[in-house]
Amino acid sequence: MESTSSMDFLKSLEPLLNIENFRLASRFDTQATTALLRPNAKLEHALANSHAKGLPPISVLPLSGQHLHILAGMMGVKSVLEIGTLGGYSSICFAQAGAKVTSIEIDAKHRDVALENVEGLDVEILLGAALDVLPKLAEEGRKFDLVFIDADFDDQWEHFDWAVKLTRRNGCVFLDDVVVSMLKNGESAEDENSVLAKVGKDERVVATLVPTVATHPMIPTPVFNGFIMAMVKDH
Repeated sequence: MESTSSMDFLKSLEPLLNIENFRLASRFDTQATTALLRPNAKLEHALANSHAKGLPPISVLPLSGQHLHILAGMMGVKSVLEIGTLGGYSSICFAQAGAKVTSIEIDAKHRDVALENVEGLDVEILLGAALDVLPKLAEEGRKFDLVFIDADFDDQWEHFDWAVKLTRRNGCVFLDDVVVSMLKNGESAEDENSVLAKVGKDERVVATLVPTVATHPMIPTPVFNGFIMAMVKDH
């Protein structure tokens, strides 16, 4: 039997269980952006230049970029590998946290714009398909403190597999947009072929899913999403 305190606690949560509260995500996102983000000329220029050059508006959102910056700072990250550059917004977030960034971009136009945006920072951008570039980095014996995957949904598992190989022991692999990719592909949590299930069976890592409510100017309503964070134990 539940204690009175437990029952009272659950009862106090009832107003939060209304599905309409899900729609408040955009309001809280706006409030948090106003309260927590400070002016950053480099990031603001990256967004403006990317827009002016016709890049799609799908870069990491400012609060998410700040999350990556904080994560890299707390870990003392010195080297980051990114899979998916776009305009280099997240590259700047990592570089401003003190990391040397190696980023892989398949689109030459995106690469060129990103190079303009990251000028003056310790960022290298490699042009090519990730699944062609990643084996070459492994052959060179490269290792990274953190790998950030924000690229094509269809190759998420393959990207994750290479990321683990390229991450130092106790380093971090951050796989973005996991829930959205599963929903897009019609996968459930029970699907043994989903990236979630494959990561869960991977003995090289300890991983968790962090659910999020994503709000984006391109999307009219909040969207349930989530990312995987994994710590590499062994190779």
